[in-house]
Amino acid sequence: MEFIHLHFGKLLILSLLFVAFVQSCIPGLYKFNDTSFDPEIKTFYIGTFEIQAQNAPPTITQTFEEALKIKIRRESPLKESDLDPDIEFKGKISNFLVTSEAPAAGELIGFNRLTIGLTIEYIDYFHGDKPEYNWTQTFSFFADFGAEENLLDVQDQLIETISAQIVEDIFNKAFTNW
Repeated sequence: MEFIHLHFGKLLILSLLFVAFVQSCIPGLYKFNDTSFDPEIKTFYIGTFEIQAQNAPPTITQTFEEALKIKIRRESPLKESDLDPDIEFKGKISNFLVTSEAPAAGELIGFNRLTIGLTIEYIDYFHGDKPEYNWTQTFSFFADFGAEENLLDVQDQLIETISAQIVEDIFNKAFTNW
């Protein structure tokens, strides 16, 4: 009987450790608690992003705007408001570039790379015009696709992949210093 209790105790501890590990690794289960954010900041607004990059599809701004809104709603205590928000994000697609990468023997193209740059202006109205609370930064990321693939066929998936990383970087820049 003592043998069963000993193994049950070890099994219980291992199970609890496994659950804690899994929860820490699965995206979306981790949420910031309210103490991670300035408790006086309550609202955010994301303005309409502009396209300054040639060849960028007209819907790309909506993809980035929505992804950032969803990320902030899910992982912060902030509420979206277009009426006197405490913080605002303004943005512009500053780069949309397809390049050929890794040429193989015989001067063939190995693969193509789509790089997207998004310049974000973060405005903290709550703290006023103090420069330490406001910033502008360009975030950039890329995704590769095969040389035999047509960009138009894979573009939506590439933009989704790139926007996920850029939005993560924007979120971290905006909120990890709170």
